[in-house]
Amino acid sequence: MNQPLKGKRVALLLETEYIYDELLYYQQQVEMLGGELDLLTYLWGEPSKTFVNDCDAWDKPITSMHAVTVDRCVTQVRADHYDIVLCAANYVAVRLREIPPMGSLGSPDEVHTAPAVKFFADAMANPRIVKGALCHALWILTPNPHLLNGRNVICHTVVLADVLNAGANFVPAENHVVVDRDLVTGRSFADIDAYWEAIVETASKIGNNTILSNVY
Repeated sequence: MNQPLKGKRVALLLETEYIYDELLYYQQQVEMLGGELDLLTYLWGEPSKTFVNDCDAWDKPITSMHAVTVDRCVTQVRADHYDIVLCAANYVAVRLREIPPMGSLGSPDEVHTAPAVKFFADAMANPRIVKGALCHALWILTPNPHLLNGRNVICHTVVLADVLNAGANFVPAENHVVVDRDLVTGRSFADIDAYWEAIVETASKIGNNTILSNVY
């Protein structure tokens, strides 16, 4: 079996209100393609946290609860330990932008200091790392608008105003997936197959030092 991710490490940033089917998709795909998947979050000083998803899939009514326990904190690992860094879809990025300590008022000077925001920013600084942001996940970058400024992206319409305000270029690609060098974006979980294919192909191209096109 062809395993284009053999020897590669993949990080997935998670929080409550992730999409359960998205998590399952990455777990199955990364294993099948020979990679290693780590689930990361900010643990707020705890040894682990359990996150819940209250629907079976992105387009189905609530009938059951799903949960996942994460015991790796973004403050305990380095972004450059990974070949691919993904932020999960739905409202994960919103929760990951919470500024410690929880319940604080924060300040404009602190919006970029949330640990998961800093981790993703570190990944953005390394062009060897493929970054993936699906659906609402570009919210993980809006606290650092310079990281989005001038980048070609696609996202869910809920996030679009914030992405535009950060200076990104919205590209309405027909297949709902856009690749700008080391950054891969997708419109929604409905586009997971094309999005994941672009991530794998981009990781292979970067590994082979191939120049990447802007739109996949």
